[in-house]
Amino acid sequence: MGLTHFNDNEVAGSAHGIAKTGLSDFGRRVVSRLEALSVVIDLAHASPRAIEDTLDLATRPVVVSHTGVVGTCPGPRNLTDGQIRGIAEGGGVIGIGFFEAAICDVEPQSFARAVRYVADLVGVEHVGLGSDFDGSVHTKFDVTGLPHMTASLLSAGFIDEEVEQIMGGNVLRLLGELLPQSELTLPFNVPEKEKS
Repeated sequence: MGLTHFNDNEVAGSAHGIAKTGLSDFGRRVVSRLEALSVVIDLAHASPRAIEDTLDLATRPVVVSHTGVVGTCPGPRNLTDGQIRGIAEGGGVIGIGFFEAAICDVEPQSFARAVRYVADLVGVEHVGLGSDFDGSVHTKFDVTGLPHMTASLLSAGFIDEEVEQIMGGNVLRLLGELLPQSELTLPFNVPEKEKS
């Protein structure tokens, strides 16, 4: 669950907001309640102060579902090195966007450069895809272009196992750790006895 979007609200300040405040008192209660309910907190669009406040309060990993990094593309909602380290220290995952505001371009190589930056700073286990295909941004390609992203990661020196982590493995691992366990089996987790 995201704490904010394009405007400051009663929970937290937005990176796009006017006041860009941190968590309100109500927001602190919301974060605690979300964690108690095993809801994964998404810090995409949160103001720098709201990110800092949430990281100080969170006892579970958080995600930033779609963003960029200041180290490769300065921008009002792209993450600083300190924010990247804080998210990684808590075990979180950062989704790198495919849109211009996130990577200062729309080319796969720019995506791979941002992923490489995060991986070199905190480890490949803390970075993933942040397409924002269902958002209000424009990307150069749709899901059929993902092979170009894979190729760009390989060209950036990532090995096959790391590409697998980046292309979805890290997010699946994190959700598997954080979401409540169920007796239901998801299609991608077929029990051994059912495999042929």
